[in-house]
Amino acid sequence: MEEKLKQISEGNPNCIKVVLYGPESTGKSSLAKELAKYYDTVYVQEFSRSYAETKAKQNLQLSQNDVLPIAVGQINSENEQLKRANTFLICDTDLLETKVYSELYYDGFCPDLVKKYAYENTYDLYFLTYIDTPWEADSIRDQPNSRLQMFTAFEQALVESKKRYIIVKGSFEERLSICKTQINELLNKVD
Repeated sequence: MEEKLKQISEGNPNCIKVVLYGPESTGKSSLAKELAKYYDTVYVQEFSRSYAETKAKQNLQLSQNDVLPIAVGQINSENEQLKRANTFLICDTDLLETKVYSELYYDGFCPDLVKKYAYENTYDLYFLTYIDTPWEADSIRDQPNSRLQMFTAFEQALVESKKRYIIVKGSFEERLSICKTQINELLNKVD
């Protein structure tokens, strides 16, 4: 099982990887799509969203037994997209996000292997999306009144794991501009 949570490096070892990270309904997926289009690369979709939607269609709720399959699915998606990426990969969430959600929803529970790889897997930069966007309900979002608490938990996890991050705030255009500026700096360091 441990091998299923590791990032691969073969095939694209110098690829820059950034993560859009933060609470639900803060624009991560929209930013990921737009950045991938702008930089003509691929992005890693949030695996937990499709997983949760599939369970909801079956009238099943997520449980702590789903955390490990979600983590494996997220890393598998990332590893597959890494093979297709140019010099840059955008990840709509990662295992650190899976860890935070698990601990928030399941009274501090998170499988040890997920914790281990949440800390060990590496990215060049995290974009922590702030809660200044309107909350939009959908079939799996359920925390409209806990946004600040959730944002704080996400930021605390970045601090504890010593991950490099930038808080992204403002309109979609402002967020996009912040991301592009930071990504361009990373890309210029590689050239």
